[in-house]
Amino acid sequence: MPGTSTGLQDFTVNVKIKLAGLWASLMFCYIYGDYFELYVPGKTEGLVNGKNLLDSPAKLFAATLLLTIPSLMICLSLLLKPRVNRMLNIVWGAFYAALMLLIAVTSFSEWRLFYVFLALTETILAITILVTAVKWPKNM
Repeated sequence: MPGTSTGLQDFTVNVKIKLAGLWASLMFCYIYGDYFELYVPGKTEGLVNGKNLLDSPAKLFAATLLLTIPSLMICLSLLLKPRVNRMLNIVWGAFYAALMLLIAVTSFSEWRLFYVFLALTETILAITILVTAVKWPKNM
């Protein structure tokens, strides 16, 4: 029985549940990053006066799409059939790993060290999503 060397019982977690949990963790990091960024001096003034990264309806919609995909992947990882599920997790896992690594590399500043840390954490989570999907167990 797995885990008997520690005296604790362990169970194999279904790959769909692993992927949903990884996407949920990735989303929490996104939310924390956006929330903590409000503490950066000058950030809230930019939100009030409209002088920020999302200063147009098109940019705001693009950001909405960017965050909607990982949110949907939480439930889609549980609901979709394996073939489509695996493909979407590979595609979006690779996309978000590359995107978050780019953000981590380009966001470095004293006040944004927390953001770089979260972006690197999100990169690791996205790579783990990608690897988990690539290694999806086959029927025997």
